[in-house]
Amino acid sequence: MKYVLVTGGVVSGLGKGVTASSVGVVLKACGLRVTSIKIDPYLNTDAGTMSPFEHGEVFVLDDGGEVDLDLGNYERFLDVTLTRDNNITTGKIYQSVIDKERKGDYLGKTVQVVPHITDAIKDWIQSVSIIPVDGKDGPADVCVIELGGTVGDIESMPFIEALRQLSYSVGQDNFCIIHVSLVPVLGVVGEQKTKPTQHSVRELRALGLTPHLLACRSAKPLLQSTKEKLSLFCHVPAGNILNIHDVPNIWHVPLLLQSQNAHEAILKQLNFQIISRPPCLQEWTERAETYDNLTDTVKIAMVGKYTGLADSYLSVTKALLHACIACSLKPSIEWIAASDLEDTAEKERPEEHLAAWVKLKSAACVLVPGGFGDRGVLGMILAAKYARESQVPYLGICLGMQISVIEFARSILGLKRANSTEFDSETTEPVVIFMPEGSRTHMGSTMRLGSRTTFFQTPDCITSKLYRNSRFVDERHRHRYEVNPEIVDRIEDAGLKFTGKDESGKRMEVLELPSHPYYVGVQFHPEFKSRPGKPSAPFLGSKGP
Repeated sequence: MKYVLVTGGVVSGLGKGVTASSVGVVLKACGLRVTSIKIDPYLNTDAGTMSPFEHGEVFVLDDGGEVDLDLGNYERFLDVTLTRDNNITTGKIYQSVIDKERKGDYLGKTVQVVPHITDAIKDWIQSVSIIPVDGKDGPADVCVIELGGTVGDIESMPFIEALRQLSYSVGQDNFCIIHVSLVPVLGVVGEQKTKPTQHSVRELRALGLTPHLLACRSAKPLLQSTKEKLSLFCHVPAGNILNIHDVPNIWHVPLLLQSQNAHEAILKQLNFQIISRPPCLQEWTERAETYDNLTDTVKIAMVGKYTGLADSYLSVTKALLHACIACSLKPSIEWIAASDLEDTAEKERPEEHLAAWVKLKSAACVLVPGGFGDRGVLGMILAAKYARESQVPYLGICLGMQISVIEFARSILGLKRANSTEFDSETTEPVVIFMPEGSRTHMGSTMRLGSRTTFFQTPDCITSKLYRNSRFVDERHRHRYEVNPEIVDRIEDAGLKFTGKDESGKRMEVLELPSHPYYVGVQFHPEFKSRPGKPSAPFLGSKGP
C-alpha cells in the first residue's frame, strides 16, 4: 500500500479536505485506485453528537457511520463508498486500547501512548486502507490520509508520532507527505509572506515528518520569487510547491493540481511512474467551465435552524448544485432562519421577520432540511404551509418531511395540537412519534442510521418516476422520530399520500401531494448520495432528463 498524507499548518479551515480529495481525483485519473482516511484528533468517538455549529454537518455513510463532513467530500470527488472505520478519532483509538487493556490483551504491561496508542493508530490505518471502497475486488493502490487540525496541536501529537513510525516502516517509496499551508498578504504593500509556512514546516520537521510537497493556499497565484523563497527555507523543490489559490468553484482544484504537475511529483515520490498514465480530467474540466459560464439562476429558499453556518448543510448545498447544473442553472440559495418566520419574530424582530418572508416569497422553491430540537419549528411549519397553499415546489428532508405532516394535520385535518413528541412530549395529537427501537438514555449511534430500503407503493408516484421507475431505492437515514402509523389513513384520506414505505409497510419514508406540482417529503437524506454528474433524484425533480 502507498500512502499520501495531507497535513495542515498555520490556521485551520484552509481546505485540507478539498486538497486531499483533489489529490485523490488526480491520482484516480492516472489510472490508480484510491481510498481515503480522515483522522480527527477530537475525543468524541464520532461526529454524531456534535452540534452543526461546532463542526459543520454530520455526514452519514451506508454502514450508518456518523462522520466528519470531509468524508462527504471524498465520496463526492472520488465516487466511492466509505465505511465508518475510514474516520479515525482519538475517542475510537483510546476506546479500543482501553477495551483491550480491560480484557488483558497487554499481558500486564504498562499501557502507554507509545507504543500502545501509536500501534493502534498504525494498525487501524493499515487495516482500513486495504478495504475496497470502489466496488471492485482487492485493495486500492493509494490511500490518501488527511490529518485534521493544525500541526502543533497537542491533541494530534500521538497521530503525528504514529504517522512518523508508519512512514519509516513502509519506506520512502511508499509514503508521500503534502503540507497545506497559508501564504497571506498583509497590508497595502501586497507582499506574499512566507514566514508562517516556514514556521509550520519547521514544526512538522521537528516532529519527524518532512514534507515532499507544499500546497500553498493564497488569494492570488504565488509569485516565482515566493516559491523560490519557500523552497530555500522549507527544503522542498520549487517544482513541488503547489499553489492552490482562490478559484470560482472547487471543481477547479483538481485542474490546478494537474496544471502544476502535482501528479508527477507524487507518483515520483511513490515510485509509481511506470504503471500510471497521464491524468484525464476532461469531465472535470467541462464541469468546472460549465458552472463558470452559467448565467440563468434559480432562487431556492433554505429554511432551517443552522443557517448561520453554511457547512451545517454542506451536502444539501452540494446536492442542489449538482441538480442545478444538470438543469443548466446556477443555484442562488436564500438562507432563512426558520425562527425569523414565526409570529413572535414579527413583534420582537420586525425587520428580520419582514426580510425572511420577502426571501421566502421571492424564491422559486422551498427546501426544509433535517435538524433536531424545537427551535424554529413553527417557522418551518409556516414555510411548508406557504409552499403547499401557493403551489410552490417543496422538498422536505427528514425533519422537513415531518414538518409537512404536522402542517397538513393542523391545517387540513383540523388537529390544532398536532405535533411531534420530540417538540411536545405531552401532545394529545401525536402525528410524529419516537421510534420504538430508539434509546432515550444514550444519544450516540442510537438513531436509525445508514442505508435502508424504501419501497414505492405505486409506480405512478412522482418519486418512483424520478428514481427511473424503480420499485425501491436505497438511501441513507438519520432519525429518531417517525410518522405515527395510526394517523396515516386519515392523512391519506385527506389527500396527502405516503408513496414510499419501509419493508414492514409501517414506517413512512416518502410523502407526496398529488394536487401540487411538486410537494415531496422524504424521511431519508438523499443529499448524502448525490454526486457531480449524478444528481440526487428528489433534488433534481421533474425538470431533469
